[in-house]
Amino acid sequence: MTSKHGQEHVLDLITLGRSSVDLYGEQVGGRLERMRSFAKYIGGSPTNTAVGVARLGLKSGLITRVGSDHMGRFIREELLREGVDVSGVISDPERLTALVLLGIRDADSFPLIFYRENCADMALCEADIDPGLVASAGALLINGTHLSRPDVYAASLKAARAMKAAGGRVIFDIDFRPVLWGLASKENGEDRFVASAAVTAELQSVLPLCDLIVGTEEEIHILGGTTDTVAALRTIRAASNALLVCKRGADGCVAFPGAVPDSLNEGVVGQGFKIEVFNVLGAGDAFMAGFLRGWLRDEPIELCCTYANACGAMVVSRHGCAPAQPSWDELQCFLSRSDWPRRLRDSTTLEHIHWATNRHPNYDEMTVLAIDHRSQFDDLVSTLGTANLDRVPRFKELALKALERVASDNPGFGLLADGRYGMRALEGAVDTRYWIGRPIEQPGSRPLTFEGGFEAATILADWPLDHVVKCLVFYHPDDPADLRAQQDRQILRLFEACRHTRHELLLEIIASKHGPIATDTVARVVEHIYDLGVYPDWWKLEPAAEPGAWAAIERVIEARDPHCRGIVLLGLAASETELLESFAAAAASALVKGFAVGRTIWSEPAARWLKGEIDDEAAVGEMAGNFAVLVCGWRAARREQAA
Repeated sequence: MTSKHGQEHVLDLITLGRSSVDLYGEQVGGRLERMRSFAKYIGGSPTNTAVGVARLGLKSGLITRVGSDHMGRFIREELLREGVDVSGVISDPERLTALVLLGIRDADSFPLIFYRENCADMALCEADIDPGLVASAGALLINGTHLSRPDVYAASLKAARAMKAAGGRVIFDIDFRPVLWGLASKENGEDRFVASAAVTAELQSVLPLCDLIVGTEEEIHILGGTTDTVAALRTIRAASNALLVCKRGADGCVAFPGAVPDSLNEGVVGQGFKIEVFNVLGAGDAFMAGFLRGWLRDEPIELCCTYANACGAMVVSRHGCAPAQPSWDELQCFLSRSDWPRRLRDSTTLEHIHWATNRHPNYDEMTVLAIDHRSQFDDLVSTLGTANLDRVPRFKELALKALERVASDNPGFGLLADGRYGMRALEGAVDTRYWIGRPIEQPGSRPLTFEGGFEAATILADWPLDHVVKCLVFYHPDDPADLRAQQDRQILRLFEACRHTRHELLLEIIASKHGPIATDTVARVVEHIYDLGVYPDWWKLEPAAEPGAWAAIERVIEARDPHCRGIVLLGLAASETELLESFAAAAASALVKGFAVGRTIWSEPAARWLKGEIDDEAAVGEMAGNFAVLVCGWRAARREQAA
């Protein structure tokens, strides 16, 4: 996008205003008073819109304040994960980040409480507005809430004027919340309309600066100063030449690029989608994001309306605001068909695309030091006789130090550690940028059982969200039918639990211990897992010397889940030489991202350290050296294939 001055813009859109943490009640159909658990998401209308347009392929940024607290850091980290520019996100050491408590009581009632007393984002002031940052975007979005106090009003107007001076466009999201203007009691955060001449006057003061104005009928009423929608639109038109868009819920929307006719249906009508309403909160922000995906690229108004209504329909069917926003791939998929179920969240196709295309970050390479072994350490300690299991957790902490020595702060590295002996290592890794995996299977179980309980969802409820669930299954396609059925049930339970708790899943398959291996053996297992309706984020597979085996696996994954993150190779205590040879065969497959290897790296140092033959530093050094050889070997194999 280029301005009238010929300036190339870094951002398509920058939004300004509310940024909070949404605590969403997880129990649907009950009173907020009796809610027992909450999901935590980023929120605030401009923040949601910034995320929404980023997911739809535009470059967005946000101007706001957050507290210098855990919740403020959460917002900043989530925005970065979503690809939103945070140059304009200011940390306020004097104020806390705003919080919102929300619930879904029924299809018509969505209780909502704003905790915004002297909160960080309402302290935004003129001095926080950098005209250069504003001018780096092609458009600016301001919203009604940030006109409700003098300082934030002044900040919003300064930003809008800077955008106009730079030749960009200003979007006004009316975003009327009576409680935030002091027009409703604090317990009635869900109220959508209370008439106020003073609020109308304040909102109307920005109209001459606007190029696009978007609101619900109630918001059009407050902006226009009357509950007659056509009359309100005409009042707005008299003060602004902006494109006016009226959101009409299930009826879609209507846009007015010029004079306002006598009937809403005489405008540019965008038809809605027949979707069951599950949660209206956040749907308007998704609507705005969808509309802007078209409008900022000068698409026809009709197409902008289609994008907007489709995005709103998808979000209205889900839990949450920002996390419910669709990706561009997802939007395209939704618009490609008209036979979606009315209860849209029941579509496994759409929900998988939503999950898979909104994962962050992306990994081009993954080299993992695996120290998740439990039974192997039990056996090692038993064999040595002089050692004890109490020392094993300390050794696993040393493995993390070895990983850090090789990886430093570079991307594409990971740690795989268990909660039994490796919890301190897992805790130490949480503040790093490393990928973190954690096993859930009971070691050696066949049929599969879970360590820590019968139900995977119960186990995962206590796990940090950043822990990728790793599950090893000893599975051969020619296993007896009853064994396969038991394993399948467990795999399905685990997959559903991971999606429910929002954990990624790495499924490890070892077939060689329970039957002969042909070129298509592992590919048959992978295909069967997909037939179950299970879509692992990652696969961890045995090395295969035959290129045909990798080709067969690759064909299945590309056909069944083109959004799969990829494959990592397992080691099975192979020698260093054997692993390096296996890398050469696997590196030809673009789906193989690297390896997750353990015993080849730590087995000998562990035995010597547990016997007291070497100290901590020597153990770290040996493991780091072994790991570095494999990392370099993998990269060399990849380079050779690319040459």
